[in-house]
Parts: sequence; C-alpha cells; structure tokens
Amino acid sequence: MEENKMGVMPVNKLLISMALPMMISMLVQALYNIVDSMFVAQISENALTAVSLAFPAQNLMIAIGTGTGVGINALVSRSLGERNQERANLIANNGLALYVISGILFAIFGLLGSNLFFRAQTDDPEIVRLGTEYLRICCLLSTAIFLQFGFERILQATGRTFYTMLTQGLGAIVNIIMDPILIFGLFGAPKLGVRGAAIATVFGQICAASLACFFNKKKNDDIVINPKKYHLQAHAVKSIYAIGIPSICMASIGSIMTFGMNKILIGFTSTAAAVFGVYFKLQSFIFMPVFGLNNGMVPIIGFNYGARKPDRLMKTMRLAVTYAVSIMIIGMILFWAFTKQLLGIFNASEQMLAIGIPALRIISLSFLLAGFDIIIISVMQALGHGVISLIISMMRQLVVLLPAAFLFSKIWGLGAVWIAFPLAECVSLCVTLLFWRKVYRNEIQPLYNAER
Repeated sequence: MEENKMGVMPVNKLLISMALPMMISMLVQALYNIVDSMFVAQISENALTAVSLAFPAQNLMIAIGTGTGVGINALVSRSLGERNQERANLIANNGLALYVISGILFAIFGLLGSNLFFRAQTDDPEIVRLGTEYLRICCLLSTAIFLQFGFERILQATGRTFYTMLTQGLGAIVNIIMDPILIFGLFGAPKLGVRGAAIATVFGQICAASLACFFNKKKNDDIVINPKKYHLQAHAVKSIYAIGIPSICMASIGSIMTFGMNKILIGFTSTAAAVFGVYFKLQSFIFMPVFGLNNGMVPIIGFNYGARKPDRLMKTMRLAVTYAVSIMIIGMILFWAFTKQLLGIFNASEQMLAIGIPALRIISLSFLLAGFDIIIISVMQALGHGVISLIISMMRQLVVLLPAAFLFSKIWGLGAVWIAFPLAECVSLCVTLLFWRKVYRNEIQPLYNAER
C-alpha cells in the first residue's frame, strides 16, 4: 500500500497543500456571510437584527456539525495512520448516519421552537416575525448542512482538502448569487425578503453536499462509503462523540454566549445587538482562514501521532501557530484602520457607527491571542483531549466573558461591554498554556523517548 502523503511529504509543503484550499474555501464562506447580511441590511435594520438574533441557533447547528466532524476527522486520520482500514470505514459511515439524525432533530426544532426562540430574546413583533421566518427554513432543511459537514470532513481526514475547497466554494457562490435574486425578486423571482436569504442559504448547502458526496464516491480511494455494510454501531458512535462531544459543547458555549450577549445589548438598544451581529460577520473574514488552516492541520497531527512521528507533529504545530498569529495581526490592523468602511458595508446608520466603531476596535484586540489559542486547543483535540478544549472554552466565554460583560454594562454602560472580549482571551491564553504543558509531557515527550 502506498504511503499516505501525511507521513512523508515535507511538513511545510504538506501543511500548505492541505490548509490553503481550506483557507480559500473558508474565505469564500466568510465573504458569503458578509454579502448575506449586506443584502439583508438593505431590507431594514430590524431585518438585520432578526438575522443576527438567529445566529445562536445557527451556531448550534455549526457546533454539532463541527464537533462531530472533529471526532470523525481525528479517528479516520489516526486509523489510516495505524493502517486500520476497516475502522476508518466504520467511523466515516457512522459519522454520516449521526449527521442525518442531527438534521431530523433540528427540523423538529425549526417547526416547533423557532418563534419561542425569538420571543425569548425580544418583544419587538417585527423582529420576532422576520427571525422566525428565517430560522424555520434554515432548520427544516438543515440535513443539507449536516451532510455537507460529513462528506467534507471525510475528504479532509484523507488529505483531499482541494476537493473541500471546491465544495465549500460552490455552496458559497450559489448563496451569493441566489441571495439578491430571492430577497429582492430579481429576474422574475418572487420577492421573499429574509425568507429568500434562508432559501438561498439552504440551496447552497444542498449543492455543496451533493458535490462533496460525488467527490467521496469518485475521488476518495481511502474510504468506502457503504451505509448497508457499515451500519450504526454503539462503539463507533461512542468513539466519535468521546472526541466530538467536548468540541460540540465548546462550540455550543458560543451559542450560549451569543444569546446572553444579545440579551445584554438589546437592553440598551436593538442597534447594539445589530452591531454585535455585524461584528460576527466581519470577524469571520479573519477567523475563517485560521479555521481553514486548523482543518488542514488536524489530520496531519492525528496521522503522525498514530504513526509515532513526534518531529513532524511538532513542526506542523509550530508552523500553524506562526501562520495563525500572522493572520490575526493583519485582521486587527484592518479592524482599526478601516472600521467606518467595514460598518458602511451594512448600511450603518449614524447610531450604528457611534456604537460600532469603538466596539470593533476594542474587540479586535483579542485577535492578538486568539490565533495561538485556536491552534493549540485543536492540537490537544486531535490527540484525544477534547475535554480540555471544553474547559478552556467554558472558562473564556461563560466564566469570564459573559459575567464581565454583564458587570461592565451595569457599572460603566454599553461602551465598556466590549472590554470583556480581550479580557477573556487573556485568561484563555493562561489556561491553555497550563494544559498544553501537561499534554506535551504526557503525550508527545514519550514518543521522543521511544525514539532514543
């Protein structure tokens, strides 16, 4: 059997070849996020606020998709590194089944819980109506995004990140094209407003999932997708979620944090909540490339840990940290230099500019530390320490960020809320370094000792 490139290709070349396609596709996704909100902002500020308030629920979908994918990615790449083909196939197929189940559960939530979700955040009837219309469509057809996650993670785990660049790029481009057509009723299409934005999103996900399925069937020789042969098995599900659940919880904490921040901000004005939603769209343009780098790195870490090659593992991590921190520094400079222009993309009113300019500049200070944290936490996840990632994320977002934001809002008002973000990132860095020292001593150092 030919040696997988993750074990033999020069590390920098390997990381770039695997991460660059992911980074490009993530940039396209981030561009979509911005364009989507830009079009919605043309309807009204209430429409922008409604879509912003839907973010915690959408983020929960992404959390489950990403977390399950972390388990699949780590186990498939490690199994291939250990040359255990049957286990790799079993994990991949069971992962796809779990994604289908997730889609069914979110469809039920979309049907029964969307309106309640918005009424828990605001009393504004227009925001509740627009938000319910948007979220219900996204949830009812969420199986599309879950299958997209599944097929793409299998491609990533086997080193075929170029194909995921194509699938994610297709999904985002379809979204960008369909958004104005369905929102504003161009070319004879019905004028659907926020419902059009939701339909465009789901249609893009369907296209991406279909293409990713095709690539796995035709271009991926390392994994056999056959649900009849590799049916759902308890031990495989347990293995996936042993790694994935901490990651799901970690990302879900982001939904809780966003929900809580929206409640704090909307207590001042709905414009403040809209600013927070705009920030999330804009920061995705900085964070998405780092997540792409991260997705390219994780299978390399998992493979070389399974193959007992610590030098390649550590070199991959050091390079990833260097690239991630560099991206974040560039992002912070952009947020400071072009704040007004960035907010102007979303048809910002004078009130939104007054709130948004200091908000974006203060929050972006946290970028300086975030790149390092993201990479180190993901390395620990790839080595099977998902619980550590969960602890760090809880510390940052629930123990520090939300309480600090609430306290600052009561003492110093709206402008001080944003200081909680860089404060939380400082705490996160300290906790991350403490855990990494222990993981390195217990997991990496023994591999070096075995070589001597």
